[in-house]
Amino acid sequence: MHDGFSLLDEPWVLVLTEDGTTDGVSLLDLFRRAPRIREIVGDIPTQGFAILRIALAVLARAVDGPRDVDAGERLWNAPEPPIGKIEAYLEQHRERFDLFHPATPFFQVADLHTAKHEFSRLEKLIADVPAGHQYFTTRAGRGLARISPAEAARWLVHVHAFDASGIKSGAVGDDRVKGGKGYPIGTGAAGALGGLYVDGGDLWRTLLLNTIPLDDRGVQRDRRDRPAWEADPSGPAEADDLTARPYGPLDLFTWQSRRVRLVGDRDGVTGVLVANGDKLTPQNRHRQEPMSAWRRSEPQQKKLGLPVVYMPREHAAGRALWRGLGALLPLVAPRGKADGGQPFVTAAVIEWASDVLDGTARVTLRTSGMTYGTQNASVEDVIDDRLVIPVAVLSAEHPRHAQAAVDAVAATESAVRSLGYLAQDLARAGGAREPKLLEGARDDAQRQAYALLDAPYRAWLAGLTADTDPLAARERWHGVAKDLLSGIARALVEDCGPDAWVGRDVAVGSGTRHVSTPEADGRFRYALADALPVPLTSTEEPAA
Repeated sequence: MHDGFSLLDEPWVLVLTEDGTTDGVSLLDLFRRAPRIREIVGDIPTQGFAILRIALAVLARAVDGPRDVDAGERLWNAPEPPIGKIEAYLEQHRERFDLFHPATPFFQVADLHTAKHEFSRLEKLIADVPAGHQYFTTRAGRGLARISPAEAARWLVHVHAFDASGIKSGAVGDDRVKGGKGYPIGTGAAGALGGLYVDGGDLWRTLLLNTIPLDDRGVQRDRRDRPAWEADPSGPAEADDLTARPYGPLDLFTWQSRRVRLVGDRDGVTGVLVANGDKLTPQNRHRQEPMSAWRRSEPQQKKLGLPVVYMPREHAAGRALWRGLGALLPLVAPRGKADGGQPFVTAAVIEWASDVLDGTARVTLRTSGMTYGTQNASVEDVIDDRLVIPVAVLSAEHPRHAQAAVDAVAATESAVRSLGYLAQDLARAGGAREPKLLEGARDDAQRQAYALLDAPYRAWLAGLTADTDPLAARERWHGVAKDLLSGIARALVEDCGPDAWVGRDVAVGSGTRHVSTPEADGRFRYALADALPVPLTSTEEPAA
């Protein structure tokens, strides 16, 4: 009998419990304790997102869907999770959840090897090790020489979801290999997404809010949709049925982006082989992938010769979630009109939550994702943000609330741009000419503004209840934002030297104009009042 490591029984998933402590649980205990678990975490945030998708696939198969909205509501209203069904399902597939199974190791290829039978060090598996710059990390020496099977399992799930692109080891049996190398096929399956999910307050509610019934017409599924552990084990080459896939969300949640083999046993993992797996293109997956918002892409339409192409709306490092709110709200970016070519399409999980939750409730939208470097060959940043949002802003019953939230963001962005122009003009008045200096002054002012506005906007948005007057709420926000931005502007003006107060002529297009501190300040005050008018009149509120 082999010395395995069952992910059903061994603690390997890191979770935050309801009392605020971190714990490790097995996959079975993850569901048994789900109502008392706050959330799945991980060694890095994207790891928790990747494991959440595994749990969603398990739940969907264990409860057979759920088949329809009524079945979903019964699950929501039940006093506890259907543990019997979940346990029975996992037991049925127990062998496929053994990390070191001799024939079907979890998310691996048993006999994967290169022509020279080489393996790599663990930095190929662990995403928080900067390649070539190990002195920037606390992982060194023993930390890279051996890790526990539990940690290896977490990174194994993560590598399929978020591995960077680039050249991989060339596996024997893969006809794509040239010269012993596997050439780039893109990031892991979730790497191209702007990962989104709805946080229900505890893990069980989170799972239910992100499990969409089978009869939901907004999500397309082939009858063959299934998670990877129900499919035939992968070999070193691409899957034979790749051209017909993905079959649906469960296929995507467990997509085998890489071919992997861990070197080790219960005592620890010391090496890894990572080769190319099944290539996944992101274009027009909006009907199958429920955990991302989408944007229409004209360049992709021209490239592919298609009338409408949607791409995942990826996250931008340093850009708060609320600044892209318009692309997330079902009323502003409805999925039902996606085929008509609207600019944005919301995530299916957000639309589902807006349908099932009470209009007086609040939920937390969570983002998770990675940004990559040149040609997606290295990890640049990890995205992790959360936004408390009233269901009234998501619900079709309160369209003016959604419009108010979006309009507030648009007005704020306009005002912050004006602040950036002020910073540039003050720099010009002081004698700056180089474009990099002017751009730097603008960007510094705008970063300061968004940092200052972040917490107040989040608090304002969370207060938009069903009983709130949207027009009055927008007026309140305009006043708050105006005061904060005026404060930054005053500080910029006060820091100007005598030369800037006198000013100078600067080139503008084919002519010149005079720029001085008083003139720049006056232009900003006018632009700020225009962007954030107080009071608003009913005729100034755009129709929903």
